[in-house]
Amino acid sequence: MTRLLRWVALLFLLLIVVVGVKTLLFRSRQVEVAPAKLAKLDSNAVAERFAAALRFRTVSNQDTSLTDTAQFRALHDYLTEKFPLVHSKLKRETVNDLSLLYTWPGRDSTRKPILLLSHIDVVPVEPGTEDRWEHPPFDGVIADSFIWGRGALDDKYGVLAILEAAEMLLRDGFQPAATIYFAFGHDEEVGGPNGASKIAELLASRGIHPEFVLDEGGSLIQGAVPGLGPPAALIGIAEKGSVSVELVAHVEGGHSSSPPEHTAVGVVSTAVHELERHPLPGSIKGALRLLLDRVGPEMSLPYRVAMANLWLTGPLVERLFSQQPAANASLRTTTAATMISGGVKENVLPASARAVVNFRILPGDTINSVVEHVRQVVNDPRVEIRALDGAREATEQSPIDTPSFLQLERTIRSVYPGTVVTPFLTIGGTDARHYENICRNVYRFTPIVGDRSDLARLHGTNERTSVAHYAQAIQFFVELIRSQQNG
Repeated sequence: MTRLLRWVALLFLLLIVVVGVKTLLFRSRQVEVAPAKLAKLDSNAVAERFAAALRFRTVSNQDTSLTDTAQFRALHDYLTEKFPLVHSKLKRETVNDLSLLYTWPGRDSTRKPILLLSHIDVVPVEPGTEDRWEHPPFDGVIADSFIWGRGALDDKYGVLAILEAAEMLLRDGFQPAATIYFAFGHDEEVGGPNGASKIAELLASRGIHPEFVLDEGGSLIQGAVPGLGPPAALIGIAEKGSVSVELVAHVEGGHSSSPPEHTAVGVVSTAVHELERHPLPGSIKGALRLLLDRVGPEMSLPYRVAMANLWLTGPLVERLFSQQPAANASLRTTTAATMISGGVKENVLPASARAVVNFRILPGDTINSVVEHVRQVVNDPRVEIRALDGAREATEQSPIDTPSFLQLERTIRSVYPGTVVTPFLTIGGTDARHYENICRNVYRFTPIVGDRSDLARLHGTNERTSVAHYAQAIQFFVELIRSQQNG
């Protein structure tokens, strides 16, 4: 017994040594860069131009017949008026009637171009919520040091910041070494089939293959990761796919006075319940693993020990992530029951009931594997299962060991000193995925500064952005474009 205890003590000591050594070797991977010497700009003037752009009701609708195309064309005219150098020095093309493509010719035709994306459309304001806004959503109000309105974060923010940066640089006589493209889709909020998709097809037909593509997807978030003090700059290197699975239960109808053991409503509800009880398995891999490797050394000691020793602590970290919706979404293909219906009268047994469950697909899973998971979990011949139209696979993961990713890191760290830059998995959909066929280095980051509470404003009520942070975003794009000179 004494010998056994000695062996246990020795193994425990060895474990402590291994954990300690791994923690000591778990050092920062943040690039060292001097703060940028930022160009001067009139923050009030740029805020006014941005606010005015928010007054155009460029709302996307799944039913394109409801789209007010006049509002999009009016915004095009507004951009022409407010950015005269951009529109005299750059070539602007209207793609598929409402999207915009700008070409800024570079001095060196042998260099691969870069492509900066954003979108000019916005989501609708949910009917009945208008009076909850502190300022009307399409009034473009500047108040309390914020710019208020639909699109202030998603994503006229990117459109206007990019154009402001280009106008500033052109005013100084700047010409990039490599050609730069700006692509602003008009239907990102409904998947980009007529905007970004068509622009990508056009660029492909011209044999254009950018060095990198930069779109929305990540931002600068305080409190993004538990145990991390500084804000994290999240660069999306992949995005999840999506599939909605329809469940339809068929049983005998009749009068509610003599019901069967399970009605159609009960059968389909049980199927939904089983899917919620049996989510797809999660794992720390891909973009999530890269994120933990990057932020781990910057975290407080208990978290740093855990991240340095995932070989030991992985199951605990997975469990903690599973308990937080945003973190859980990076860990697995998520399951969300979003629609359910059945029956026409309280005393009539419905012959059928229907539910829809949306899955956001983790890279590594597929549409087919998700549908097979549904079949195995539901396991009920009374329930018909099919994937609805509009499903999309998860994207490929872009590399981070590239000069373009390093330039992006350096630019963020120079404009936002002290920020922890990390790759991550974009859990929503963006226009960026349409450009995978012409570029391997597809990154997703917009320099929006906030915390988790600000994320609720995206597509929600009281969308707004800070005047100061918007001005800083323009500086980011100025520095990013300038950095291509030495790339």
